[in-house]
Amino acid sequence: MKNSKAASKALLQSVATLALSLGLMACAGPGGHPKDPLEPLNRATFRFNDVADQYVMRPVAQVYDLAPLPLKVGVGNFFGNIGDLWIGVNNLLQGKVVDGFSDGGRFLVNSTVGLLGVFDIATEIGLEKHDEDLGQTLGVWGIGDGPYIVLPFLGSSNLRDSVGLYIDLSADPVWQAKEVATRNSLTGLRFVNRRAALLGADTTADQAALDKYGYMRSFYMQYRLNQIYDGQPPRVKDPDDEDASADDLGTAPTESAATSASPDKKENQE
Repeated sequence: MKNSKAASKALLQSVATLALSLGLMACAGPGGHPKDPLEPLNRATFRFNDVADQYVMRPVAQVYDLAPLPLKVGVGNFFGNIGDLWIGVNNLLQGKVVDGFSDGGRFLVNSTVGLLGVFDIATEIGLEKHDEDLGQTLGVWGIGDGPYIVLPFLGSSNLRDSVGLYIDLSADPVWQAKEVATRNSLTGLRFVNRRAALLGADTTADQAALDKYGYMRSFYMQYRLNQIYDGQPPRVKDPDDEDASADDLGTAPTESAATSASPDKKENQE
């Protein structure tokens, strides 16, 4: 438990440090993406994450991906079931009462009939899987996203979502497990399972743009906006799109295809 609290405290301190860095850099001259005042630091972290992924995380995920499909589906269902309770809380906090109770029903059904969530019986009987977190809830409440941040190992985020992530982890049963070995094993398995599910997507990102960093930044911002507005976000100009449009077409920027291409927040991503 002490290790868990120490890890949570370290994450909060990292967020606070980034916020302080933002304040110290606020007087810097204009230029670049207006939502990314920490771009030099973010790019350095992005490069670190990319190297770590190339030599550690992706190879491990590729080995895991060789496991039988029923096993991988069961693992994803298990962790998805654990998250349904907190997802339900966030739906209730956003005023989505029906969805919130549906999430609670999913947890009850899958934890019992579905054998601790290994089998997603709830989806089979019509209880839809949702995807909510505290960062989305804060966004629905009108709290701005703040500056774009790249977190070590975790990747794209922003100040609002980073604070939300800290609280999400504080409410996560896996992260708060008392047994260190159990917590670390479950955390590692969940991370590898999620990374394996993105093996195709990372190839797409590598081939999509000359500047992978800018591509991922633009996609994350629009994807999160899409989640907060339940798939119907307001039209917002992205400076990344404006630069690309001016360079390639010499015309006014248009809304990035990432918004329409991003998955619906209620789709089961496990």
